Amino acid sequence: MASILILKRRIQAAQNVSKTTKAMQMIAASKMKRAQEATLATRPYVAKLMTMSGSIVSKIEATQKIDHPYTRRETIAHKTLIIVLSPDKGLCGGLVTNLIREFLAHNATEKNAYYITVGKKIESQIAHRGSEIVASFTFGNTTPKLEMVYPIIRIIDEYYISKKVDSVKILTTHFTSIFSQTPKVTTILPLGVPELSPEKTPDTPYTFEPTLHDLLSPLLKHYLEMTLYQHLLESFVSEQAARMIAMQNATDNANGIIDDLKLEYNKTRQAKITSEILDISSAAMIGTV
Repeated sequence: MASILILKRRIQAAQNVSKTTKAMQMIAASKMKRAQEATLATRPYVAKLMTMSGSIVSKIEATQKIDHPYTRRETIAHKTLIIVLSPDKGLCGGLVTNLIREFLAHNATEKNAYYITVGKKIESQIAHRGSEIVASFTFGNTTPKLEMVYPIIRIIDEYYISKKVDSVKILTTHFTSIFSQTPKVTTILPLGVPELSPEKTPDTPYTFEPTLHDLLSPLLKHYLEMTLYQHLLESFVSEQAARMIAMQNATDNANGIIDDLKLEYNKTRQAKITSEILDISSAAMIGTV
């Protein structure tokens, strides 16, 4: 009897786990759908904004020197400001592990760095290795809003414009598909100038109103805001996709365990019933004798 009761409890526990992971899978799927739509919708805009900003910088540099700090390429401080985006919670498969592995690989080659962490899962790993964290933010569990980038940009301006760092990089997970999320490091400052082929370079220059110099400063500010916001979206949709797949696998494993336990329970129950029948039959035969 004790064996049957133990099997019943194990089946009930596995069923509870299956219900929990199934619910988490559905929540992650719902969040991922909205985040994926937002991420894919803003990608072309951010890519075009980056290309246009680089083209304007290139056009101005062809005739005169640009004094905007976002385009500065000189090495002064020999330090880098790195923004690391990670989830606040786990249960998202190997996403956090891959992100930490990428951080360790980059940290081995670039030790002179300040860090801004967004998300709790990466903060302890960075602090454990003695790296200096200048600011820490929580990521949250909803689709990121544009307002999230403003306090981060204030810190970027404080360190980059004052020449405390020579470059600004961001380490995050790039969303490729539901089944693939790739961590990578991207340089966001100084602004890279795209190389245009001769056939793509217009013979007649465009006329800008306001002038290129008046347009450049707000454009580069907007470029930084949207680039950072796009990385936040990429990180969030990657987290939800990884969690959805991880919870789906957990649900399937729990259901497999339930099936195995039920089979063992039925075998044990049948053996007990057979044993009781044999005992009754034996007692009846002895009584007739």
